[in-house]
Amino acid sequence: QYMHPTMRRNYGTWAYHDRPRPGVLHHTSKHNEEIWTVRCGTQRQMDVYTIKKLADIADEFGDGYIRFTIRSNVEFMVDVEAKVNPLIEALESAGFPVGGTGPTVSMISHTQGWLHCDIPGTDASGVVKALMDELYDEYKKEEMPNRVHMTTSCCQINCGGHGDIAINIQHTKPPKINHDLVANVCERPTVVARCPVAAIRPAMVNGKPTLEVDEKKCICCGACFPPCPPMQINDPEHSKIAIWIGGKHSNARSKPSFQKLVAAGLPNNPPRWPEVGAVVKQILAVYKGDARDWERVGEWVDRI
Repeated sequence: QYMHPTMRRNYGTWAYHDRPRPGVLHHTSKHNEEIWTVRCGTQRQMDVYTIKKLADIADEFGDGYIRFTIRSNVEFMVDVEAKVNPLIEALESAGFPVGGTGPTVSMISHTQGWLHCDIPGTDASGVVKALMDELYDEYKKEEMPNRVHMTTSCCQINCGGHGDIAINIQHTKPPKINHDLVANVCERPTVVARCPVAAIRPAMVNGKPTLEVDEKKCICCGACFPPCPPMQINDPEHSKIAIWIGGKHSNARSKPSFQKLVAAGLPNNPPRWPEVGAVVKQILAVYKGDARDWERVGEWVDRI
């Protein structure tokens, strides 16, 4: 009942679609009905005021129907072409860029960040905001060889990167253990079982039951921290950011492959993460200028 009436009437009977301009999709049904979809980007974490503003624009300049995509774009549907340009002007004057269709830099998807998650090593939503400010024009223009999906992740274990470019936290030191709290806070068998490399084992320190880490085995993944907060692995100096490209998430038509590590040890440097933005822009420049697929980008990245 929340779909545009034109979409309901023609569900499953679309004949073809095209893109009149970046950010606009035009669908024609087998019954010769038409609908235009205008896509805009948002800041990802939205307050009630922003959502109300988007709804007001839909009521005034559209047909009153909007939908949110999985990458936090907002799409407005209208059934008259004359409504498209006024809708675009209203969105952009309110600060919402229109784009994200075709061979563009798509809106970056990300994990919860400091706002919602209990174990983040960085704020993925903050990285997204900073990066999309840098890539604002690439979202609005269709100048890439193919569509570029980017993802960010707050940690190395719970949420990964399903995209052409994945930006993930990288812990570089084993956890620091507050032995006075472990016995009161942690269910030790659960923590021991959670470690993927069997680097954690029960121990006694100062007569108290606790845990210890075999640092030769530890891969600094952070899996121990959620069930045991006294095993603190986040560190302002040693928790870094790594950037990966390509791999099986980047191409559904090739054999399975691993992503390539392009940059490691980048500073986890809020609130703007300038080092991460600089590397991502270099990768995109290579992709736009010389490469035609993500496997080849791995070769060209050696130059930068």
